[in-house]
Amino acid sequence: MVALVKTVAYLGLEARGVEVQCSVAPGLPKFNIVGLADKAVGESKERVRAALASMGLALPPKRITINLSPADLPKEGSHYDLPIALALLAAMGVTDAEQLTDWIAVGELALDARVVPSPGVLLAALHASEQELGLICPYAQGSEARWASEVPVCAAPDLASLLNHLKGTQRLPEPVPGEVEEPGAGPDLKQVKGQEGAKRALEIAAAGGHNLLMVGPPGAGKSLMASCLPGILPPLTPAEALEVSMVQSVAGTLEDGRISRARPFRAPHHSASMAALTGGGLKVKPGEVSLAHLGVLFLDELPEFHGIM
Repeated sequence: MVALVKTVAYLGLEARGVEVQCSVAPGLPKFNIVGLADKAVGESKERVRAALASMGLALPPKRITINLSPADLPKEGSHYDLPIALALLAAMGVTDAEQLTDWIAVGELALDARVVPSPGVLLAALHASEQELGLICPYAQGSEARWASEVPVCAAPDLASLLNHLKGTQRLPEPVPGEVEEPGAGPDLKQVKGQEGAKRALEIAAAGGHNLLMVGPPGAGKSLMASCLPGILPPLTPAEALEVSMVQSVAGTLEDGRISRARPFRAPHHSASMAALTGGGLKVKPGEVSLAHLGVLFLDELPEFHGIM
């Protein structure tokens, strides 16, 4: 039997559809995952095996093959655990395979079958909204997913309660959208005495979205003036706030689904590597430049940043 479950692959700020195909066929017992999966996805079979064992379920003594389609699209991250487990349970006949076609699933599994948070749930929710499908996600990220639209969101604390919810023997509560944080009180430009020329330059830069190069002796007030810049910028519009939250979701820094209307302010240390500034790594993550999107990126001691000058 072959069971299918939908999930997503993250490419920057884009979520692409991925189909998890599970085949349980006669043969020597083996558990294979194919489809251009990275190390984290390859280790998923051990987490799934342990999670099912904690629920009192054992893998059938057959040849189990998981294919992540399309096979030429790189798959990275631990959010494939939950769709792999659901596809395997559907192929085993534990849950209804037809019912799962209406959902997109993302989430990491703990060894005791808890569904734990994974980055990028907001992007998956937006993709589910475009496809007019529901979203199955970790319970801790239900409020984050609810921001996307009015598509059904099933936020599951563990695999057992999710299966009971799908069978109709238990009902998981509907998550509510995360709160919108009001911009916090930061350094205020009106508290700066003097520096009328610098204040005027800040106002012009804020109005026109210009870059600023501040030169002066230590203690002249350059860092203070830079920290005051977010305070004279307008709050983020709802569309801009969602855009900034998408970057934070991919970076894993969006806490409890709380979306802020304040402009980001990032001040990396001058010893930060180029990958930390621009993003990258084995599993691509947003850098300081991306995290400062629609906000302020403050590079103190600019000549000391490697590769900038």
